[in-house]
Amino acid sequence: MDFKYLCSDLDGTLLSTKNDVSEFTIEQFQRLKNQLKIILVSARMPNSMTYVQERLGISENPLVSYNGALVLSDGKEVNNQMISSESLHALYEIARSFEVKLGLYAYDEWCVEETSLRVEKETFNTKAKPLFENTTDTLTRWGSQNLGAHKVMLMGTKSQLDALEKPLNEQLGERLIVYRSSDTFSELAPAGTSKLMGIAALFEAGDSFRDVLAFGDNYNDLDMLSTSGYGVAVGNAKPEVKEVANALTLSNIENGVAAFLKAHF
Repeated sequence: MDFKYLCSDLDGTLLSTKNDVSEFTIEQFQRLKNQLKIILVSARMPNSMTYVQERLGISENPLVSYNGALVLSDGKEVNNQMISSESLHALYEIARSFEVKLGLYAYDEWCVEETSLRVEKETFNTKAKPLFENTTDTLTRWGSQNLGAHKVMLMGTKSQLDALEKPLNEQLGERLIVYRSSDTFSELAPAGTSKLMGIAALFEAGDSFRDVLAFGDNYNDLDMLSTSGYGVAVGNAKPEVKEVANALTLSNIENGVAAFLKAHF
């Protein structure tokens, strides 16, 4: 196999536990880091990705965070797209009417109103610490700084999020992308963003998606796997992701990415 870029999702793909990579994975990435440009591609905020880069020994490499909304290389912003302050206020009013809580993300800041099992789970999984602040205060503060959000997390029960879906799409569907990551979580991103476009922002002259080997497991990995030169789905991937992949490997807890790399490189 001849590729220039190795692009991998984190949660459910590269991470063999909820928040870390295995020694076997570190070994394989160390072996290949001078052969392939390794780029981590995730819905996470940057500082929830950089510790994984450090573990893998690729801290000097670019990263694609927030599903492509914020792409960083050499400490510089290669791409930066945000949900506008106006859209955030409208979203807050919709969510409040269904008693759904918001998690607001911008750069390395994560703001929530209060702790909960969901927030504690996110804290453990991503090693990020939230700022506890009333959502109205966060929106006011960010508005004064001319800031929007790179990502919004909707947190509620399945029935609450099911009911929220229609008014959300009717009122903000043209401005937002909605990923239903679980029954109780929905992730919102700025319209026009994707992991695929985040990767493309890092291409050098003459590069194309044919040069990309990609790994993923979830719906927000579909375009990355289907368009890359070679897309690999881990064993625990959604059925739709497996369908578009060129190959399957073991599950994330079985170090599927590392196992594929050892077998083919």
